[in-house]
Amino acid sequence: MIAEVLLVLAGHSSSLFPTDHTINPAFAPLLHPGEQQCLEALGLVALRYRKIKNASNELSRSSSRYVSALCATLKKILKDEYENLVVETEAKILQRDSSLVAGGSYVPISSIRATFAEWDAPLVALGALMEDLQTNQPWRPGPLIDLLLSRSQTGIHRIASIYVRLCEAVQRVWVTQLQAFMIHGSLSDKDPLASSDYSLLEGSMPGCVSAQSRESISYVGRAVGTVKAARWEKQFPRTVAVEHSRLLDSVLPQAQYDFDRVVADIRTSVSEWLWLNVLTYRDVDEALDSLANYFLLRNGEFTLSLIREIERLKISRLTGRAGSSTMIREQDMHLALLRASLGTTAQHDPSLSHLRFKLPSGPLRPLLPSLAATQPHRDAASLSAAATEITAFDDLLLGTPLVLNYTVAWPLDLFLHASDLQVYAALFSYLSALRKSHTRIHTCWASISNAQRARRRWTGLGEGGTVEDLEVRSELLRCGWGVVRAMTWFLGTVLEYVMTDVIDVEFRRLKNLLLDKTGAKPLGRQLTGAQSGQSMRGDGVEPTLSQSSSTATALSASAWRDW
Repeated sequence: MIAEVLLVLAGHSSSLFPTDHTINPAFAPLLHPGEQQCLEALGLVALRYRKIKNASNELSRSSSRYVSALCATLKKILKDEYENLVVETEAKILQRDSSLVAGGSYVPISSIRATFAEWDAPLVALGALMEDLQTNQPWRPGPLIDLLLSRSQTGIHRIASIYVRLCEAVQRVWVTQLQAFMIHGSLSDKDPLASSDYSLLEGSMPGCVSAQSRESISYVGRAVGTVKAARWEKQFPRTVAVEHSRLLDSVLPQAQYDFDRVVADIRTSVSEWLWLNVLTYRDVDEALDSLANYFLLRNGEFTLSLIREIERLKISRLTGRAGSSTMIREQDMHLALLRASLGTTAQHDPSLSHLRFKLPSGPLRPLLPSLAATQPHRDAASLSAAATEITAFDDLLLGTPLVLNYTVAWPLDLFLHASDLQVYAALFSYLSALRKSHTRIHTCWASISNAQRARRRWTGLGEGGTVEDLEVRSELLRCGWGVVRAMTWFLGTVLEYVMTDVIDVEFRRLKNLLLDKTGAKPLGRQLTGAQSGQSMRGDGVEPTLSQSSSTATALSASAWRDW
């Protein structure tokens, strides 16, 4: 009977347990209740082991390489620990080991039950894992690694040890795919980490990988893949690729800080190589000038012309009769951009063709009179929630969300990312809102002055009316002029600080950093307009990216921080 029990524990079928872990009714009268309970407990262990093994054999044929690696590791763990325990137990019984054989001839079932009791909890946990894997197919590497990491955080040492080894096996396969993507720029046909445009797919990254590392992974893979696809005359050196592969082999994503450090080092190395071999100072310099002139409003005359052109477009399109022309579309905004450049220094600027306005909420139509006159009731709770809501400033220029985009071409797209352009777009929304508000206050000042002059034509030097009317009107005039004067002073001070002490200073510092190793004369104080639109040029060795780290976002980040 002991040999039969050991065969059952090894995964074989037996007449002792015809269906599940319940003892065959024919043997039940021959057993003591304690023996029956021990045998059924061992049968339950064997049943769980068979289910796990069968599920592992089925999942090992899965199309997912990550699930296959998990199943292969699980089989090895069960073979090395569980099946070896069965063999060792049998060997001890045959050798009449005193820990199992009582009196040299009797083997208590309870001793065998105690030997395999340590596998009760691990087999339950592994059975639940197999059920989850079979139920929620297909599995992406990110959620699978997250699942294994979360289940490894347990107080039962054997379960934690098994889950850690399973998780490390899946992470090793994931790191192999990551090496192919970051070092060779290649994407697998099966379970790729990124799409054809090198943007990371959903579920391809585990949760332990930080957002900064995800952006760096996408950047490095896109840079290497694009250089390779373009058949550039210079490719990444083999020694660099070997070093990057060694760095990735030394860490796993579960060690978040070490993994972030390795990915950051690889990004720095790739960026420096791109800066020296692919990117040129001229491309970067023209891009920075364009971003500063149009996104940071350093070209002041174009900015004022654009604000006036948008106001004219709103009046001509949104106040007319119903028809096909009573809406503002993205192409209308592009034409307004071109019309605003006429007569300014931006008229002949080729970088103007890279600018595009986008309307996220669709075309702008005139509001119906019934809707315009209706003011919805808002309680105190909604007003307090609106007060704490973050203002995006992107709807102040047109009256609806308006985003300024910049089209980036190769090889500049390796240097300027979508996240950088989003920062610049947010800065443009804020600065254009400030400039428009300042312009409207000046218009209000002129309107008040004109209205007062028109009144003087009828009243002469006085205000007319009774003494009481004169006093009230004088007080109202002083109040109105004072409010407009205070608003003009405040916005003028804010604009002067932002444009002069933040944007101009940071821009000159960034350009001087780029010119540091070119041998050119450092920039002095620059004026907005035509002089700021002229690109600076220099000869000599171009600066490395480590010295001009994140040059595309340095200006915008510093501006936000100082402001």
